[in-house]
Amino acid sequence: MKKVAIEVTTPAYWQEACAHLMKKDRVMRKLIPQFGDACLQSRGDPFVTLARSVVGQQISVAAAQTIWDRFVKIGKGKLQPSKVLKMKVDDMRACGLSARKIEYLVDLALHFDSGALHVKLWEGMDDEAIIAELVAIRGIGRWTAEMFLIFHLLRPNVLPLDDIGMLRGISENYFSGESVSRSEAKEVAAGWAPYRSVAVWYLWRSLDPLPVAY
Repeated sequence: MKKVAIEVTTPAYWQEACAHLMKKDRVMRKLIPQFGDACLQSRGDPFVTLARSVVGQQISVAAAQTIWDRFVKIGKGKLQPSKVLKMKVDDMRACGLSARKIEYLVDLALHFDSGALHVKLWEGMDDEAIIAELVAIRGIGRWTAEMFLIFHLLRPNVLPLDDIGMLRGISENYFSGESVSRSEAKEVAAGWAPYRSVAVWYLWRSLDPLPVAY
């Protein structure tokens, strides 16, 4: 079977961001050099990225991958909104998808297929405007929207205050393992702007050295 090449995009601002963070923050000064040339990467298309996030909700990574592979198989090729809207519910259930996730995936496909999302305008829209569009989709909450901003749109200044990994990273790197509140996290992150996404990415790496592509 011929493998399909996946285009991977890396942010143009990365080196500038690293220099800024290392100058402004003592923890980042030590943390960033530990990971060499590794950096944030985006791949795939927006529909597939969001569909994968829905499939993976509240289940293990392994289980999510198994269900996703089955789901893509019944789509017969590249997964597109129009294909999802033509799928039979029974076939989707047979993949291991719950009734609720099927509803979420159909709603996601409808938003893309109908043109309700301003996908082509996202590049010029601010973060909060994009989040507002995404959370209007069933099954997409603020955290998922923020992950989409970071990993797909490569937005440089996102601070996901509901992210457990980020809070744990701040706890271990700045507070010697003591738990931190959202307000304490915001205070630590104040010096990271305008590259808060980059700092968060390095905190994630401090917990799991393998780079993530969303």
